Amino acid sequence: MGHPPWQRAKPTRIDQVVATPAPQSCPDCGNPKLQPVAEPHQHLQEDIVLEPRTVVTCFRHQQAFCGRCDKNVWLPGPGEMPGAYIGPAAKATAAYLRYQLNVPDRKISQLFSDFFGLKFVPACVFGFERQAVRRGRPLYEDLRQKIRALPVVHADETSWRHDGHQYWTWYAGDDDLAFYHLDEHRSAQAAQSVLGQRFAGTIVADAYASYKGVHPKDWQSCLAHIKTKAKELEQELALLKGRAADPKARLFCKNIQGFIHDACQAHRRLCKKPWRAKRAKNKERALRRQLRALCHNPLRHAKAQAFRKRLLGPEQKHFFTCFRRRHVPPTNNQAERSLRPVVIMRKIVHGTRSAKGLENHSVLRSLFETARRQGNPPHLFFFDLLTKNTVEAQAALYRKRLGAKPQPPLRC
Repeated sequence: MGHPPWQRAKPTRIDQVVATPAPQSCPDCGNPKLQPVAEPHQHLQEDIVLEPRTVVTCFRHQQAFCGRCDKNVWLPGPGEMPGAYIGPAAKATAAYLRYQLNVPDRKISQLFSDFFGLKFVPACVFGFERQAVRRGRPLYEDLRQKIRALPVVHADETSWRHDGHQYWTWYAGDDDLAFYHLDEHRSAQAAQSVLGQRFAGTIVADAYASYKGVHPKDWQSCLAHIKTKAKELEQELALLKGRAADPKARLFCKNIQGFIHDACQAHRRLCKKPWRAKRAKNKERALRRQLRALCHNPLRHAKAQAFRKRLLGPEQKHFFTCFRRRHVPPTNNQAERSLRPVVIMRKIVHGTRSAKGLENHSVLRSLFETARRQGNPPHLFFFDLLTKNTVEAQAALYRKRLGAKPQPPLRC
């Protein structure tokens, strides 16, 4: 109800056929007098094949002596990690379990022992991550520069627990790129470490003041946060009785919710058709007049009055940037969804304990999510990251043409 039906696609191949004889009696009623039917009944079933084994590869290297280095030298083989006793496929799978399925290190170690007979202590998973971070750090810094060059960037932050202290996970990106940075502070300096001191594009974020420190060229304040604030105020006002009640304030909050919904729908209709700047500008003017009319009369309730003043204050010029600049959505839903995996992992692993753990989560989460958005299976990218040089790993990371047209904005 409310969405198109979904059915599993039929397999394109059949690996084996199992023939079963016709029943001698009805399995439902037990009737022994059955009549044969010439047409067979066909049922397709997909399953997995578990092969709990490891593959041990011996690399025999032909050596050569280097007189300058005074030692024998040799070249690594395909898929070989010199000095590592566990191969890249296992390490890439461990990274996939960690950052896609949010599986803790102990359970990753147990899964490899139970299914593949490959035994290692949980601390080895941390070692796998450190190897990937050492190879992926140049890609991470290059990704930071690409984020700062985006014309439109979504940004948000959420709390993180580090060694018993409050830290923050900062996110910035779009539909093609994702950058995460774990920082001790939630200040403008932390925002600058992600977006730079002067961001030349448009930032889509909430009204948090730290983003002013990056001095963006333009700013779209998330309208969904305004709608949520109005809804929370309405619910609070509904609990007041007697002289404390303020029916006008409650009606004001309801009207603001409807106004935000209409504004998002208007932007959605504009994006469905060829973009007309004049039409969008006229709609922006009409919405500004409508908002001023809704906020014209003062309110008796203190919180509602402060909310009304906020809507009439300097922040109002950031409410309708999406009508002035094409491809800017009215809400910051993209960043909220990008931080959701971090929130889920936070509930499972309860944070980090070391500075290296912070770096692991910053670098690997950024590369993993970027690979996924580029249409590259993350576990295959991590295999390339562990076995190829920086240039080849970077080529494996970016599959899509950067700067492509973003997806239509989501409904508010």
